[in-house]
Amino acid sequence: MPIISDTPPVEVQEKLKRLSDDLDLKIPVKKLERNLLIATWNLRSFGNLTRKWHTTEEDSPRRDLSSILYIKEIISRFDVIALQEVKSNIRALRDTLKLLGSNWSMILTDVNRGDAGNGERMAYLFDTRRVQLSGLAGEIVVPKEWEEQVEQNALQEQFVRAPFAVGFRSEQKTFILVTLHIKYGKSSKDRIAELQGIARWMNEWAGDMNAYDHNLITLGDFNIDERGDLLTETFISQGLHIPPALQDRRVTRSIFNEQKYYDQIAWFEKGGRRALSMDFINGGNYDFLPLLWEESRNTKLQFSFMISDHYPLWTEFSIRE
Repeated sequence: MPIISDTPPVEVQEKLKRLSDDLDLKIPVKKLERNLLIATWNLRSFGNLTRKWHTTEEDSPRRDLSSILYIKEIISRFDVIALQEVKSNIRALRDTLKLLGSNWSMILTDVNRGDAGNGERMAYLFDTRRVQLSGLAGEIVVPKEWEEQVEQNALQEQFVRAPFAVGFRSEQKTFILVTLHIKYGKSSKDRIAELQGIARWMNEWAGDMNAYDHNLITLGDFNIDERGDLLTETFISQGLHIPPALQDRRVTRSIFNEQKYYDQIAWFEKGGRRALSMDFINGGNYDFLPLLWEESRNTKLQFSFMISDHYPLWTEFSIRE
């Protein structure tokens, strides 16, 4: 039985080289003491894997060793990446970290209990040569006093998957990332309460002059169906800003539907005490589908369980003084 550290088949090596070349063209280069690359990726059911280089329809799970090589190559292009849908079984995550090497580390939550939580964790992977933990970690809980103001009885059960906040430092810049995976529900209205609660919580925290840090960025799977859907009622109303580069129609989130805008990266706009001290440079997604999906080998649905049904979303910031 092959393991992740074995030499992959020639076919996999060649595809990996094409992927690396494409990433060189489409993702900004890491520049020492100059930029910071922050990303988010919902990795579909990122848990167990089958220790084969190529799985077939008879194999479960469908994710194989070659998939981990490709996922690792994409992740390696960022300084810190928030991952959603990490499962209780972290075999795939451990193999990914093994490939990334000793300069990479992770921090993750325990498993969300209950059917609605879907046995998922929140995780951050980060390049310790570029980013270090600054000491803060915690999960968001909305105060009981806010419940009626957000929506009557809306948050009596708290969040299905509690947003996970972690502080990081890169050079002289410190920042807090808050990753979330909003429940999908039966309709977009089912998501409003959670989004309202998170938006208000972040507004209060970012506006507190005694807060741990004011570089506050939220990222993850917001489960936003359409462009603009829910934003006026939730995030924009609280002052959170999604840069135009990530609102471009060409920056798609799903391999199945170009009109879905599930994943987002947002922060407070400049002009107030809550503003970022880092300058936004650019952002986008990474479309791996043309390079990695082989229709002759698997359907798009099967492929989504090998890599993901979501594209990674990334942002680049300047950290120059």
